[in-house]
Amino acid sequence: MLKHPTLDQLHVLGLHGMAKAFVEIAANGEADGLGHPEWLGLLLDREASLRQDKRFAARLRIAKLRQLACVEDIDYRTPRGLDRAVFQKLVGGDWIDAHDNLALVGATGVGKSWLASALGNKACRDNRSVLYQRVPRLFEELALARGDGRHPRLLRSLGRADLLILDDWGLEPLDAAARHDPLEVLEERYGQRSTVITSQLPVDRWHEIIGDPTYADAILDRLVHNAHRIELTGESMRPRKATKEGLTRHHRQ
Repeated sequence: MLKHPTLDQLHVLGLHGMAKAFVEIAANGEADGLGHPEWLGLLLDREASLRQDKRFAARLRIAKLRQLACVEDIDYRTPRGLDRAVFQKLVGGDWIDAHDNLALVGATGVGKSWLASALGNKACRDNRSVLYQRVPRLFEELALARGDGRHPRLLRSLGRADLLILDDWGLEPLDAAARHDPLEVLEERYGQRSTVITSQLPVDRWHEIIGDPTYADAILDRLVHNAHRIELTGESMRPRKATKEGLTRHHRQ
């Protein structure tokens, strides 16, 4: 193994990407043809790349996305009403900079959660904080948090994420507590952060799911009026995916 005072110093300073690049460049003789600026530039590029990868991995851990999805793998060929040009604009992230929201609506199995996770993954890569929550589980967690003192802290964490993904909205009507919590979260985020919400129900039925007219008006005003909408159609993609995976396994055997 290469021993060099510079290498030791890089490790002491925590510049592990530069240290690894130092060893590799020296081992393959690449350094002989490099001037000092080029040598230093390569080391700095590797250090920056390593730190970016670590930040991305940390953001993914915190986000807890439902699925391992990325925007490069989006299926635009299956007929489900997903416009490539429209969605590519969302991938660019300007709507997050503008603190807009996004509603992904459609029947079960058409890929709402997958698309939301792909956008969350891209936001993590763009150095944005992301948090994924299934709405039914979130309401259960908030109810428990009221009893053990974690409720204010949990609401703050929901309010701070650059991109909050609320998956499976509207599976069941909201009770009084469940109406209050999303209003608090959305009030904190309105005009400051972006929210993605997925639902099997069309937007015009969200009012009845919330129940109380006053809460419904307040929640939807903060959620829908500045929201981009994508309404997915067609049959569930899950049988098609299962068939494809089965064929892949059969081929490997």
